[in-house]
Amino acid sequence: MELGRVGIWTFTFDLQPSAEGAEAAAELEALGYGTIWVPEAVGREAVANASLLLSATSSMTIATGIANIWMRHPMAAAAAWRTLNEAYAGRFLLGLGVSHAPSVDGMLGERWDRPLERMGSYLDAMDEAMFLAAQPAVPPSRILAALGPRMLELARERAIGAHPYFVPVEHTAIARERLGPGPVLAPEQAVVLEADPEVARTLARSHMAGYLQLPNYANNLRRLGFDEADMEGGGSDRLVDAIVAWGDEEAIASRVQAHLDAGADHVCIQVIDPDATALPREAWRRLAPALL
Repeated sequence: MELGRVGIWTFTFDLQPSAEGAEAAAELEALGYGTIWVPEAVGREAVANASLLLSATSSMTIATGIANIWMRHPMAAAAAWRTLNEAYAGRFLLGLGVSHAPSVDGMLGERWDRPLERMGSYLDAMDEAMFLAAQPAVPPSRILAALGPRMLELARERAIGAHPYFVPVEHTAIARERLGPGPVLAPEQAVVLEADPEVARTLARSHMAGYLQLPNYANNLRRLGFDEADMEGGGSDRLVDAIVAWGDEEAIASRVQAHLDAGADHVCIQVIDPDATALPREAWRRLAPALL
């Protein structure tokens, strides 16, 4: 599957009318970005959202980053996965993840328990699901949200690779070692186009604060050597600078290159903009020459 060197990760398509999102997706394709990644939480349904973006583009990959396995039956996931890849010539990458206990227990009324086992059984059910419809010309691809060693191993064995989120470059090196040389490694990288350290870190902390309350991310950072003090108040300067790349276009490009040098195959950037509800189209345009 062709992901390209750099892609775009964003939830802001959810917040716009579909027609505006389609226009922006077409521009991202024209700029040369290889993949658009869309999340799933309390906005648009991820597969339907991917379908809208696939219809607006002609060659780039559209990926779910990440579709929550607790939100659909594996047979439905398998059918959607095959349907979109047949219709759009293998351009749909199904990213799957186990989400977080507060979301699953609180909003979905499910029990977030034994996530690794749950993911394994979910993939088994997908692979065994009947699908009596036109098949994709090429077997479809899936990728797993993976942070810890055992989920990375599952991503190596049962998917094309891993899509880590909210990670520093150090994690990319560790993930590549765990995955080995073959599987795809596609980390997300948050970025702030702002050269003033105080302004940039303030904006970065507004993005990071909620994630630091989620055990999956906090535990991963502890494995990487960050402590409780680093995670207070939206993050210490050390943690902010590790998670969010800030500065001018060259600084952002340098961080992306650091991930690639550490073993990433593809880096998807998430622009953190002062207006969190708008498509950051100007930032995407500014960054394209430096990144692509």
